[in-house]
Amino acid sequence: MPSKVPEGQERGWIVPIGGAENKENDRHILERFVRVSGGEQADIVVIPTASRMNETGPRYERLFRDLGALRVTVMDFDTRRDCQEPGRLERLGVATGIFFTGGNQLRLSTLLGGTPVAKLVRSRNANGVTVGGTSAGASILSEHMIAFGDEGSSVISGSVRLAPGLGLTNRFIIDQHFRQRDRLGRLMTALAYNPFAVGIGLDEDTAAFIAPDETIHVEGSGGVTIVDGADVSYSSMDSINEGQPVCMLGLRLHVLVAGATFNLHSRVADASALQRPKE
Repeated sequence: MPSKVPEGQERGWIVPIGGAENKENDRHILERFVRVSGGEQADIVVIPTASRMNETGPRYERLFRDLGALRVTVMDFDTRRDCQEPGRLERLGVATGIFFTGGNQLRLSTLLGGTPVAKLVRSRNANGVTVGGTSAGASILSEHMIAFGDEGSSVISGSVRLAPGLGLTNRFIIDQHFRQRDRLGRLMTALAYNPFAVGIGLDEDTAAFIAPDETIHVEGSGGVTIVDGADVSYSSMDSINEGQPVCMLGLRLHVLVAGATFNLHSRVADASALQRPKE
């Protein structure tokens, strides 16, 4: 479950990124991550555990340093025992930003799930620390994580499998590489199990910067697809066999681009910033 925000404090930013964020020229997403992690005083821990490529962690370390972070540390976890080491927990305990790289989200959940590291990341976010991730590192952030599923736009019973994530919040379910890999169907199928959460589909090079007040601010070159099941009046999920199409009535869908917002508490989308006349 998400950690409780202490009285008088604000939760930190949550920053899921759809993968393939620009790392060369227009690095707006990573620049903004550094900014909301403390700017010139940012102290960032990069966790490349989802990736099996040795260069992943050092690459993000260089990127965040180039973007002005004061200190950047790469902290990989090869075993669950690593997640109990006091030195690693102490280092995470002073970070102002925690970033999970892409790779395999099940590698993250099986290595980190239920460990002191997972508990500390939730607690740090509840106490104001920014936590973000790209691709698999985005999927792991919520309480309910899409482990794998079928591509396509149809809602099909059994076409998606969920697993417990880190649990920073239970308000949304993330899917990444969204438009590029045709994942609308599997996100809607995940919501058909329980429409309480909001589905957030992130295109590549696109991020949802989720502020302490639960407002999503879009950054990047693509779109963020919001699937809101709050007004679902009917779902056939409970009465059909696996592999059959699901009937769902009352889903609401929004597509946001940079400048648009969506509030996870009120479930209101706003594009007024896009409608202002250009000077």
